[in-house]
Amino acid sequence: MSLLVWNCRGLGNPLTVNQLADLVWVKDPSVVFIAETWTDKARLEQVKRRIQFKNLFEVPRRNKVGGLALFWKEDFNLNVETFSPNHIDTTINKNTPEEWRFTGFYGEPDTQKRHESWDKLRVLKNRRASPWLCAGDFNEITHQSEKSGGRTRPHSQMQLFRDALDDCSFIDLGYVGFPYTWHKHFADYTIFERLDRGLATAEWFTRFREQKSTI
Repeated sequence: MSLLVWNCRGLGNPLTVNQLADLVWVKDPSVVFIAETWTDKARLEQVKRRIQFKNLFEVPRRNKVGGLALFWKEDFNLNVETFSPNHIDTTINKNTPEEWRFTGFYGEPDTQKRHESWDKLRVLKNRRASPWLCAGDFNEITHQSEKSGGRTRPHSQMQLFRDALDDCSFIDLGYVGFPYTWHKHFADYTIFERLDRGLATAEWFTRFREQKSTI
């Protein structure tokens, strides 16, 4: 079993949809979480058919931006529990000994409102005690080493994120390959940051330590 988590920054471009379909073909995930869909339900239904998945849950975009989508296979036992413009929270194998949680997360892009995302994580932590995996684009870094170029990130801003991760008892699942997941080019420099990550509780990590999530 694997999961694919991706901030696609818009599914309106057919090339982006083809790229997603290629990833699904290579990784063969049971669940696909997409952040920043920038599109509507009709287009997401087309994407669902293109990647040959049975189920779709959508959180609509806001003013042509944002938007979340969760796709999962027909035979995969998944229940959507709660959602918001920043998350889709699910239970896998609900009410069985194999129960666990997956939350697709998109951190608030507005720095002034980012604390609301961390409060949301704390609320989600208390919803259910099952082993928990949370993955997505958090729009924040934990240490200055996760950023290259541009201005130094304020320590207090990163500390708020680290505090939320500690309060949720999360373990960072790490990464393989290039250390940054987002970049922006300017006239004379480029900023790179690691904004996307997978986080899990110790209970989840123990159960699935031999398996990997694709982010």
